[in-house]
Amino acid sequence: MSSSPPTTVTPPSVVAPPKAPAYSRNEVVQAIIAESIASTGGNCPCPYNVDRRGRRCGGRSAYSRPGGASPICFAEQVTPQMIERYLSKH
Repeated sequence: MSSSPPTTVTPPSVVAPPKAPAYSRNEVVQAIIAESIASTGGNCPCPYNVDRRGRRCGGRSAYSRPGGASPICFAEQVTPQMIERYLSKH
């Protein structure tokens, strides 16, 4: 019988899971607003946007019209639940 050299078992290397990117609250709020505006479409989703001629949308915006699209235009509109939902997706 020939003896073979002892087999050494190397444990698998421990790799730390990738860290989730750390977003500031302001970055998340701005991203939520940007996504909302992008999904609304049109030239005047929010009062502070400008139309094709470069004029402020103001009362002509979708935000200002009752019964129309209601984009999130301001940071005060973003709820903690929206932030949690955004962070769970990204």
